[in-house]
Amino acid sequence: MPPVERRARLRRACHHCHPNGPGLTFARNDHGVADSEAMCTVVVSLAPEDPVPLLLVGVRDEFTGRPWQRPARHWSGSDTPGWAPLIGGLDEQAGGTWLAVYPEQSRVGCVLNGRGQFAPPDRRRSRGELPLRAAAEGHTALKELYHAPETLARYDPFYLVCADLNPYSSVLVLGWDGVTAGLTELEPTTHVLTNAGHMYPPGRDNLHKPPDEKAARFGPRFAARRPSGDPAATIENAWGDWLALAAGDGLPATKPGAIIVRRELPDGRIYGSTSVTLVALAADGRLRYDFQPDPQDGPAATWYSVPAG
Repeated sequence: MPPVERRARLRRACHHCHPNGPGLTFARNDHGVADSEAMCTVVVSLAPEDPVPLLLVGVRDEFTGRPWQRPARHWSGSDTPGWAPLIGGLDEQAGGTWLAVYPEQSRVGCVLNGRGQFAPPDRRRSRGELPLRAAAEGHTALKELYHAPETLARYDPFYLVCADLNPYSSVLVLGWDGVTAGLTELEPTTHVLTNAGHMYPPGRDNLHKPPDEKAARFGPRFAARRPSGDPAATIENAWGDWLALAAGDGLPATKPGAIIVRRELPDGRIYGSTSVTLVALAADGRLRYDFQPDPQDGPAATWYSVPAG
């Protein structure tokens, strides 16, 4: 991606998260957040032969004053019947979500903001509808979007992740930079994505991207400590060391490479990690959905299981 696109300013009404990264000195956008920074994180661990083939961590970074509601079936009365069975947090400003699950289909969709060229304001659609569509329709939705440039052109840059156990365990990622789209099926292992894209493990799709301090620090740690994700276990037993990792692994939220972040901006607003989600999809169709609405509280505080029945 050309440097001018990587430095593109984020619009004030962005849906989900902003660029974050190694904390170097770069020009700052109109949020006061360095354009080199790659906030928002998704960790996906795919092990098709395991009893729980799919584990996912979603860290949402946003202005703390942006209104939202905790995960529930917020779309049961929507005009889109396919969204009725979905569960996810509700972004009150745009009406969408950052992560949605479809329990009956063993499927999860989530979105990260990307970097690149933004959509024309008069045609722009909220990226918050993308994880709803991914969770409702599965990989078909991502493939249709990939072949529909006119539709993609209505969205600001994003990375859309869809993990699906039917008909087989797989994870598909659709990337859009405002000009070109990319569709990638992730290999069985543990992956880290930020709004810079797929950043761990190192591979040909990130070979020419600037180093990502967060992915380099946390990728090997998540990969080395894959928990069971057992839907019948307690939160602590199901997620093990991942609870501490998802809480920041002891790295202060203001430090470069942090997974849980906090930025106090000159205008008094606070930008930081507003929630963490843990999702496990089991081979027998069971699903667990655990949620932390205040990541600044530490590893064990305020975690609870979201009813998926």
